[in-house]
Amino acid sequence: MPISPDTALLRAEGIAKRFGDNTVLSDVDLAIGKGELVCLIGVSGSGKTTLFNILSGLMQPDAGRVYLRDEEITGRPGKISYMLQKDLLLPYRTVVDNVALPLLIRGTPKKEAREKAASYFGKFGLSGTENKYPDKLSGGMRQRAALLRTYLASDGVALLDEPFSALDAITKSAVHEWYLDIMREIELTTLFITHDMDEAVKLSDRIYVLSGHPGRIAREIPVTEPRPRAHDFSLTPEFLAYKRQLVL
Repeated sequence: MPISPDTALLRAEGIAKRFGDNTVLSDVDLAIGKGELVCLIGVSGSGKTTLFNILSGLMQPDAGRVYLRDEEITGRPGKISYMLQKDLLLPYRTVVDNVALPLLIRGTPKKEAREKAASYFGKFGLSGTENKYPDKLSGGMRQRAALLRTYLASDGVALLDEPFSALDAITKSAVHEWYLDIMREIELTTLFITHDMDEAVKLSDRIYVLSGHPGRIAREIPVTEPRPRAHDFSLTPEFLAYKRQLVL
């Protein structure tokens, strides 16, 4: 069901953004409840990444406000973590030092930051990789490391911009299951950009469809099937009905 603004962990109200004469976003509202995984889907150029830049505080909107737990965070970076499509692990740092980077930026002493980061390695399926370098990790392991770094930078909310698009289908499916498990365990709330309709239906509690020029929220689609979804869910009439809502 749609989340009431009164109970939302993260919400945006009336977001608009222009670049010169080009209006990219207009009157965008969204709300995300604690523990939800919500997907944002839309064609290229509809303003998804611009919206994420605004939600994360990296970009100031021309109109509208962003709130986290009723605190206005418009234009204030560092309140919500943001993971881009590429993992962006630094090749000259060990995995544990890559993961600990948000803690170091906040001023945590290096030894303490490493210890805190390392304490999550088992939970994130990264045990034994602490002192390796990123080029020694598989694609799936690199994404797990990047997700752990994102979590350590977060205040309970993560923005993910197509984080699994570079993975092969088998690895992606396994990472999907793992991410849903870890989200529940660490009580992480996620807003997730994807172009993949199957991925959106398989993972989401709700789906926002951003469309038009300028981009607006065209539809909000609740996915009521319980998570985690059955392995054969994508073969069911219910799955196809959700996809049909995304393309119509």
